Amino acid sequence: MSVKDFFKWNKILGWTVFFIALITYGLCVEPTASFWDAGEYISTSANLAVGHPPGAPFFQMLGAFFAMFAFGNTSNIAVMVNMLSVVSSAFAILFMFWTISMISRKLVVKDIKDLGKNKAIAILGSALVGSLAFAFTDTFWFNAVETEVYAMATFIMSLLFWLGLKWEEDMDKPRGNKWLVIIAFVIGLSFGVHFMGLLTIPAIGLIYFFKNYKTVTVKNFIIANIAAIAVLLFIFKMLLPNALSFFGWMEVSLVNGLGLPFHSGSIIAFLLIIAAFYYALTFTRKNGYVNANTITLCILFIFIGFSSWTMLPIRANAGTTINENAPGNARELLAYYNLEQYPSNPFLYGPQFTDQFAGVDENDPYKNDKPKYEQDEKLGKYVIVNNYINATYNSSPDHLSVLPRMWSSEHAERYLGFMNIELTIKSEFFGKKELRQIVAEFNNDVKLGVIDTEDQLAFIKKFGQYTNVKKPSLIENFKFMFQYQLGDMYARYFLWNFVGRQDDIQWKMSNNGNWISGINFIDSILLGTSQENLPKDIKENKGRNTYFFLPFILGIIGLLFVMKKDLKLFWVLLVFFLFTGLAIQVYTNVRPFEPRERDYSVVGSFYVFAIWIGIGVLSLYEGLKKFITPKITAPLVIVVCLLAVPLLLANQNWDDHDRSGKYTAQSMAKAYLDSCQENAILFTIGDNDTFALWYLQEIEGHRRDVRVINTSLLATDWYIDQMKKKAYESDPIPSQLTHKQYRYGTRDAIIFQERTKDTITIKRLMDFIALDKEEVMVEMQSGQKYHTYPTKNIRVPVDKAAVLKNKIVSPKNAGEIVSDMYFRIKNDQLSKNRLLMLDILANNDWKRPIYFSGGSNDPAEFIWLKDYLQYDGIVYKLVPIHSPIDKDNPFDMGFIDTDSAYKKIMAWDWGNSGSDDIYHDVETRTNAFSYRASIARVSEKLIDEKKFDKAEDLMDLAMEKMPVNKFKLYTLVEPFVDGFYRINKPEKARKVFNDLGFMYKDHINYYKTLPLEEQLLIPDDILTDLERYKTIIITGIENKDLSIIKEEIPYYLNAIKPFTPLMHHVNYGLSLDRLIGGLYKAGLNNEARALYLLEVAKVQRNLDSASKLSEEQMYGYAEQILMDITDYKKLLRIVHKNDDSIFFNKEKETFDTNLDKLETFFMPEEDEQDSIKLPTPPKPGL
Repeated sequence: MSVKDFFKWNKILGWTVFFIALITYGLCVEPTASFWDAGEYISTSANLAVGHPPGAPFFQMLGAFFAMFAFGNTSNIAVMVNMLSVVSSAFAILFMFWTISMISRKLVVKDIKDLGKNKAIAILGSALVGSLAFAFTDTFWFNAVETEVYAMATFIMSLLFWLGLKWEEDMDKPRGNKWLVIIAFVIGLSFGVHFMGLLTIPAIGLIYFFKNYKTVTVKNFIIANIAAIAVLLFIFKMLLPNALSFFGWMEVSLVNGLGLPFHSGSIIAFLLIIAAFYYALTFTRKNGYVNANTITLCILFIFIGFSSWTMLPIRANAGTTINENAPGNARELLAYYNLEQYPSNPFLYGPQFTDQFAGVDENDPYKNDKPKYEQDEKLGKYVIVNNYINATYNSSPDHLSVLPRMWSSEHAERYLGFMNIELTIKSEFFGKKELRQIVAEFNNDVKLGVIDTEDQLAFIKKFGQYTNVKKPSLIENFKFMFQYQLGDMYARYFLWNFVGRQDDIQWKMSNNGNWISGINFIDSILLGTSQENLPKDIKENKGRNTYFFLPFILGIIGLLFVMKKDLKLFWVLLVFFLFTGLAIQVYTNVRPFEPRERDYSVVGSFYVFAIWIGIGVLSLYEGLKKFITPKITAPLVIVVCLLAVPLLLANQNWDDHDRSGKYTAQSMAKAYLDSCQENAILFTIGDNDTFALWYLQEIEGHRRDVRVINTSLLATDWYIDQMKKKAYESDPIPSQLTHKQYRYGTRDAIIFQERTKDTITIKRLMDFIALDKEEVMVEMQSGQKYHTYPTKNIRVPVDKAAVLKNKIVSPKNAGEIVSDMYFRIKNDQLSKNRLLMLDILANNDWKRPIYFSGGSNDPAEFIWLKDYLQYDGIVYKLVPIHSPIDKDNPFDMGFIDTDSAYKKIMAWDWGNSGSDDIYHDVETRTNAFSYRASIARVSEKLIDEKKFDKAEDLMDLAMEKMPVNKFKLYTLVEPFVDGFYRINKPEKARKVFNDLGFMYKDHINYYKTLPLEEQLLIPDDILTDLERYKTIIITGIENKDLSIIKEEIPYYLNAIKPFTPLMHHVNYGLSLDRLIGGLYKAGLNNEARALYLLEVAKVQRNLDSASKLSEEQMYGYAEQILMDITDYKKLLRIVHKNDDSIFFNKEKETFDTNLDKLETFFMPEEDEQDSIKLPTPPKPGL
C-alpha cells in the first residue's frame, strides 16, 4: 500500500467511524430533556441564558445554533440541542481514529515510506477497533445522547491530543508552531465548555519535551513533568483568574475613583490588554524573539478562545429569566469562575469533618470574608454590601491536616466507617467518673465494631461538649482515598466500561452498581453471592452488561506493547490517563455519597484506555505474524477483535443507551406543573424537580403562569431579585423585603432570641425581622450583628372569602376552613431561604395558591405547615384546613380532595412510560415512586368514598403506565392488590398479586440456592422479600380469597424453611400468626393447627430459657419476655376465634403453665391478670 493510499484510507475509515457513531447516537438520542442538568442546559442554550457556575457559554452558543434547526417548532428544540452532543461525540471518535492510526504508525515504522500493505491494514484496523470500542463504551455513549457538556468536552480532549501529535510531526518545520497556536485557541474554547479539556495540557507538554530532548535524564524528566503541570496550573489558576481580577480591579477603581460610568473600567482594561498584546507581538517580532513571540501568540489565542465568556455578562445584563449568579460585571464574573457559590473542597491542606465537633481556633477564632461589591445606581459607584470583617469562623488547628480526604461535615456518618473514632474527655470534665466510664465503653465498642456509624455520630453529638474527637489520621485519610475515592469512585467506573456492569442502580456500598465480568465464578467471588439462577428482574436489568474482560485484556495488551516499543510515548499516554481519571477524583475530593453516579467526569481516562485497546490489535498482529502469513494475520486479527470488543460492547450496551422514544422526564415535569392551579407558586428542591420544569416553561412554553421557586437557590440575593420580577405570565412573588434587606451578608441567618412565649401573626413576625434597629439585633463575639426573631409560635390568619374566591379550597370543603393556621418554627435560626418562604406566605394574602414539590421530608421545606396540606396530584398544596399527620404514617401528608386529584391524575401525560420499547432507566423508575404513591392514596380515598369506578380507573392507569416488570418498586404496587379486592375486582387483584408474587418467588427461589454464608451477606434483601411476599398473602387472606389462601400459604411455609438457620443467626423472628388465621378461613384446620404449634414452640423455647434465669437476669430480658408473652397471647386468640374449645382449652393450659414458670418475674395485679385472661371459648361445633 502506497503512502498516498494509506492516507486516503485513513481519511475514508476516519469518516466511516464518524458516521457509524453519528448514526448510532442519532438513533439513540433522547427526543426531549432528560433528568438532571439536561433541562437547564437546553434552556440556557436555546435562549442564551446564564446557567450554573462555572458556565459553558461556548457550548450554549453552539446549542443555540443547533436549536435554530427546530425551525420554530418548540417541541423539536430539545432534540436539536441534544444533537450537539451527538455530533460532538462523533467528532471525538473521528479524531480518536486518526490519533490511534498516528500513534500506531509511530510504533511500527520509523519512516512512512517503509509502511507495507499488511502493516498499513493492521494500523488502520487498530484505529478502527479502538475508536469503535470507545464509541460503544458505557459512559461515553451515555454522554453522547443527552444535552450535557461532557460529550463536547471529550471531543475537545480528543481534538487537543490529535493536535498535539500533529504539532510533534511538524515541530521542526518552519511553520510547525501553527499547531501550537491552534492548540492554544482550542484550550481557550474549552473554558467555554468544561475545564476537563485542560487536562490534555500535561500530555502535550510531555510530547514537546520528548521531541526536543533526545537524551532523557532523571533531572530533566522531573523538571519536564513539573513544567507540564505548571503550564496547566498557570492557565487554569493564574492566567484567566488574574485577567478577570484585573478587569474587576480596573472596573471598581475607575468607576469609584474617577467617577466613570459602570463598565467603563472593563472596557478600558480590554483596550489595555489589546494594546499590551499589540506591543508584545510587535516587539518580539521586531527583535527576532521567536519563542517569546510564539508564547505571546498562544496566550492571545487562549484569550480569543476564552472570549466566549463575554456572553455571560452580556446575557446577565439582558435580564434573561434564567440568570444564575447574575454575573453582570467583572467582579461577579470572577466569583462565577471561581465557583464561590459552592463550598470549597480542601485539596492539599485544610480542615477535616471532625472540625465541626471542635469549635473554632481559640487564638484566632475568626477570619475575614471576601468583600461583596454591588452597583449603587444612585451613587454611580460600587459599594461593599457585606460586613466582611471577622465574618467567618477559623477552623481549629487541631483538626487541620495534610491531604484532608474526609472533609465534608455533612457526610460525617459515612466517614466514620473508614476510621476508628476515639473520644477523650476534656480536662475540665475529667473528674466525672460516670462520664469516664461511658466514654471508655464507647471507645471499646467502636474498636470491637459493635456500634454502627449512625449510633457513633449520635453519641459524639450528645457528648460533644464534654469530649475531644480525634481527627482522622493521615493513614485513615489515605485509606479513604484509595478505598473509596480511587477504588469505589474510579476503579469501579473504569471496570464498568471495560469488564462489565452489574446493573443501573446507584451503588451505595450495596449489592447494586458493582462491576462484573459475565464469568460467573469470578463474579460470585467479587459479589460474595452466586450468580447462577439469578432472579429474572436482576438478570434482565438492561444495565447489566458483561464483556468477559475482553476490552480490558486487549487494552492491557496495547498498554504493554506501547511500554515495550516506546517508553516515552507510554509515559505521555499514562500521564494523560492519570490526569483525566485518578487526578480528577483526588482534586475534586469526592464525598460519600454523591446524588448520582459521577462516571461521566472521568470519561477522558476511558478515552486513553481505548487508545490502548486499538494498539492492542496492532500488538496481536505483530505477535502472530511470525506464525501466520501476515497477509492473513492482519484481517484475521482485526475481524476477531472487532467481534470481541466493539461489537460485543455495542450488543451489550444498546438496550440501556437507546433513549429514543423516552419522554419520562418531560412527562414528570408536566405532572408537577399541571397539578398546580393557575398563577400558582411552586416550591421545588433538587435538580430533577426544577430543571425539567424550567425546560418546559422556557422552551415549550408550558404553564408559564406557575412561578417555580427552587428553595436552595432562594438563599441567594440574585435569585430573590429574579423572583421579584415578572417572568412570562407569572407575576412577581409577594414580598415585603427590599434588596437591601436580603442582599449578600444581610439576614443570611436570623437568630432566635425569645422575647415572648405568645403566638404572633406571621405578618408581625416579618415586620419584626424587617426592622433594622439595633435593639432587635444581637452582636456576636466576632463583632458581627445578626437580626433576630422573637418567638417560634406563629399564626397565619385566614381570609376565608379570599380563599374561596381564588379557588384555594373547593366550595364543598368550605366548612372545614380554619380561621387561623398555627405552626412552630423548629430551628434556632432561620436561613435566608426560609425567611423568604415566610415572607411570601406572609404577603400572599391568599391570592395565589402555594404548592410544595415534596422532594424532601424536612418540615422546614414545608415552612413547618405539614398539618395544613392538600395532596393534589403529585404536589402538596397549602390550604387552611387542619389535617394533622398520622404518626403511624408520617409520609401520608395532607388531606385529599378526590374529585380534584382524580381529574389531575387522569390528565397526566405519561410520555410512553408504559411502552415495552423504551428504556425505563433508574431515574424514570425512581420518580415513579411519586406517581404510585399518589395513585395509591387517591384510589384508597375514592374507595372509602364508594367511588369505585374512579378508583378502578386510577389503579388501571397505574398498572398500564407503570408495569410491575418495568418499574420495580414492588412495595408501592401492593396497595393495588387490596384496592382491586375492595372494589370487588378479584380477577384484577389476582393479576397484580401474581405479578408481584412471581417477582418475590423468583427472588426467594434464588436465595434458597445460596449457602448460609452467602445468605448472611444479604440478610436484609432476603428477609425483606419474605416479609413483602407475606404481606400480599395477608392481603388475600383479609379479602377472603380462598384460592390464594390455599395455594400461597403452603407454598410460603415451605419456602421459608431453608432460611431458618439465617433467621437464627441474625436473631430474626418471622411472624406467621396472620397466616394461621388464613388457613382457618380456608378450612385447612389441620394445617392451621400445625403452623400454630410450630409458632408456639418457638415462643415456648424462649420462655423456657427465661424461666431458668435468675430474677436479676430475668429483669435484664424483661422487654423480650413481655414480647414473647404478647405473641403467645396473640396466637391463642386466633385459636380461640377459629378452633373448637377442646383444642383451645388444652393450649390455654399450656400457656398458663408457661406463665407459672415465670412467677418470680411476672406477678400481675388483679387488673393485669384480667388482661391476660382470654374470653371463654365457644362450645364445640359453634
